Amino acid sequence: LFLIVFTINYVKKFNELIFFLYLLTVHGWKFRVYLMHEEVEFVLGHCEERMEAAIEHLEKELLHIRAGKASPAMLDGIQVEYYGSMTPLSQVSNVSTPDARSVAIQPWEKGLIPVIEKAIMSANLGFNPDNNGEIIRINIPVLTEERRKILVKQVHEEGETAKISTRTSRKEANDSLKKLQKEGLSEDLEKDAEAEVQKLTTAFGKKIEDLVEAKEKDIMTI
Repeated sequence: LFLIVFTINYVKKFNELIFFLYLLTVHGWKFRVYLMHEEVEFVLGHCEERMEAAIEHLEKELLHIRAGKASPAMLDGIQVEYYGSMTPLSQVSNVSTPDARSVAIQPWEKGLIPVIEKAIMSANLGFNPDNNGEIIRINIPVLTEERRKILVKQVHEEGETAKISTRTSRKEANDSLKKLQKEGLSEDLEKDAEAEVQKLTTAFGKKIEDLVEAKEKDIMTI
């Protein structure tokens, strides 16, 4: 009787073990597939973030390429010493454009006028600030045809730098996807993900071209 009971319990435990291994195999595989999907989404998301950063950088660089029209953005990168700290110009003055050919800077404190003028001159932007004791004015000279062509070339160079950045992001993403395939990602999913990476590259490439085209048109319009 003891032997029969022992045998029954043994067989029962064995069947439970087999069933546990079955669940572990089936659901463990499903869990691994889920993790792979999450990894793919992470790669695609990171790739998109990197390309967005390239666009943001391009937009900032294009702002600093003046098109002959006055804009407060021309002075965005200027910082002045204010109570011992380097502070953005926009935080110590009001910067405006009274007309298309001039920028007006009204410091919150008159004592900042010489400090601001020095910062503008030190920035090597080609501006010659003048003041009436209260407001600093910068006259924006009309660009020559030769100067416009030089600026357009600079715009295209910035655009190409942005495109190189997006292509680098594409390569890094595709390398990560290939690594995931070696770790168990199916070939079909890897190819689908690569197609998504290419869609991102194409979309951001179009954004870059649009920004460059708009800036070129702005520069060449007299």
